[in-house]
Amino acid sequence: MVRKAEYYYDAAAPPANSVRPAAFAAARDPAARILLAQRADTRNWELPGGSVEPGESAVNAVVREVAEETGVLVTVTGLSGIYTDPAHVMVYSTGEVRQPFAVCLHAIPVAGQPRPDRDEMIDVAWIDPGELDGLPIHPSMRLRIEHAIGLPGRVQLT
Repeated sequence: MVRKAEYYYDAAAPPANSVRPAAFAAARDPAARILLAQRADTRNWELPGGSVEPGESAVNAVVREVAEETGVLVTVTGLSGIYTDPAHVMVYSTGEVRQPFAVCLHAIPVAGQPRPDRDEMIDVAWIDPGELDGLPIHPSMRLRIEHAIGLPGRVQLT
């Protein structure tokens, strides 16, 4: 599936015609750095994660996706937030206009070293929160990261 466009609070956005669940991990290491991956298509940095497949829980999906994209095995420790903003849509070449339904989960690393999959992700790193301002990050993802870092004990709903 090739993404054609992404709209975020844009009056020109077409209306969504689908909603698909996805799960992302806000994984923090013992030094309180957060695991981020750089997308091959947009070059933006984001929390690792992706689609929840049929027959799979959000927790299992995030563990699988983080391992595939980053080489790091994580354990989920809690819920950071649920993001369903209808003002954020992605338009695909198939005609699908998707409104995200993203679950963001707190996690900790248990094994592995960061390495990109070289397919979806071109770089992976443990990032100090003080370095986030200098990275290209989509506004919707920046919000999720800020919530996970800034309010670790409080669940965010948008």
